Amino acid sequence: MFHLLDESTWERAEHFRYYRQQLPCQYSLTAELDVTHFLDEVHRRGLRSYPAMLWCVGHTVHSAREMRMAVDEEGRPGYYDVVHPVYTIFHPEDHTFSDLWTPWDEDFDTFYGAVTADMARYGAVRGPKPKPDQPANFFCASCVPWIHYTGYSSVVPGGAPHLFPIVTYGKFEKREGRTTAPFTLTISHAAADGWHSAQFFQTLQETLERF
Repeated sequence: MFHLLDESTWERAEHFRYYRQQLPCQYSLTAELDVTHFLDEVHRRGLRSYPAMLWCVGHTVHSAREMRMAVDEEGRPGYYDVVHPVYTIFHPEDHTFSDLWTPWDEDFDTFYGAVTADMARYGAVRGPKPKPDQPANFFCASCVPWIHYTGYSSVVPGGAPHLFPIVTYGKFEKREGRTTAPFTLTISHAAADGWHSAQFFQTLQETLERF
């Protein structure tokens, strides 16, 4: 369900209009998070880390309405109850990738099973969008497992930045008994400010530690 925001009482209404109309822009913020417990639990349970990480990211996205923002047909701001992950899969044979999407479910086992089933069904299909009927209410997630980076930027030239978040993470790196990974949140400034992004990373870290 999509909920319109009351711009007469919404605390960010003026900021939203400013960053949609006068200065449309997005930003990317990168933070290094500790994934030690997450990976220990993944290995203990015999899980695949990517589908499990998609659940952690999706759970965090659903913790704040700023991460589920959109506009209706008239351009009025609001937010969805539920947004579904659109995530990249890599084809090592030709070094291309495809986007898949899977319906979100807060229940980990249900979501994990749906993601792995989609990967099995569409994993060998080439092209940007092998799975049809991608919903309008979505967020993006991807992994760059070949590099432990310190900064990442995504640019959408020639148009207004998308309101939905893009979450990217990089290669796991072990140092002094702990494992970390860089995570990047890219989002329209109309949807979220620095405080909201900091809360996103804090919640994601807490989710990884409780996984």
